[in-house]
Amino acid sequence: MEFKAQSIADFLGGKVEGDPNATVHDVAKIEEGRPGTLAFLSNPKYNKYLYETEASIVIINQNFELEAPVKATLIRVADAYKAFASLLELYQQAKGNKTGIENPSFIDSSAQLGNDIYVGAFAYIGKNVKIGNHVKIYPQVYIGDNSVIGDDTVLFAGVKIYDDTQIGEACILHSGSVIGSDGFGFAPTEDGSYKKIPQVGNVILEDLVEIGANTTVDCATMGSTIIRKGTKIDNLVQIAHNVEIGENTVMAAHTGIAGSTKVGKNCMFGGHVGIAGHITVGDYVNMGAMSGVHSSIKSNKTVLGAPAMEIAQAAKVFAIYRNLPQLREQVIDLGKQVAQIKSKLEE
Repeated sequence: MEFKAQSIADFLGGKVEGDPNATVHDVAKIEEGRPGTLAFLSNPKYNKYLYETEASIVIINQNFELEAPVKATLIRVADAYKAFASLLELYQQAKGNKTGIENPSFIDSSAQLGNDIYVGAFAYIGKNVKIGNHVKIYPQVYIGDNSVIGDDTVLFAGVKIYDDTQIGEACILHSGSVIGSDGFGFAPTEDGSYKKIPQVGNVILEDLVEIGANTTVDCATMGSTIIRKGTKIDNLVQIAHNVEIGENTVMAAHTGIAGSTKVGKNCMFGGHVGIAGHITVGDYVNMGAMSGVHSSIKSNKTVLGAPAMEIAQAAKVFAIYRNLPQLREQVIDLGKQVAQIKSKLEE
């Protein structure tokens, strides 16, 4: 598909500077721009590439002042980053607009299918499943019995949805994610072995939730594991049974949350965060990468370290840690001095 500069500007509410009939059919980073591509510039670190790029059209901020002539047609907008994100979303929708049911695939006769859906080859849709309108189910997706998938949700290839899962509208689940697998529940016995505790709950993903590739959300032992509206979870994250995550919280890769922990809304977790079970994390909590959280945290806190502590305290601790080699040498020297003084006193 080709788009003219003027059409793009009209869509974004921007102003063309250059050839309004310049066309693009692809997107590119500004430093890798080539004829026929659309790029954007918002970070001042990349300003030099505006004068070198071969991209046909570049989106820039409306207050950007040129320092030299440019070859590309420019589109000036209020916020180049947001404008380009809007175009990428539109581009992705046009690129991935698949419909119809491919064969071979299995759809149980009791399943209810919405309008304008796509079901890829080798997908499986179980008994009493309800699929909303405009849902995309890519190849090799498994959807267990009694599950509900809301309108405009996308399940990429290889997603596995266990029985009784409820997924809201406009969610995105990336390849390899597993929703509703058993929680890690085992009871020790007298002979040292472990007896499995049945996990009979489910998982609820509210609207606008995004789950990264190979991330797992376990079902509840009883009740529901719940991820609230707008939460975004990165690849390779583990959410255990009966966890509840508030609205608009974001988590980077390798985060793990143990069972029955409650996380508030609008939290931000860096990579490799570990959170113990049966605790509460308040709203608007920020956790630095590799934080280890063993006790509850109140709202509006920023923590770092393992065990996690408030950032001001963590900075002091890390400063001491960096100085440990020097402090060690000082302690050794002091020890020698004390030994010398003691030796003289004994004489």
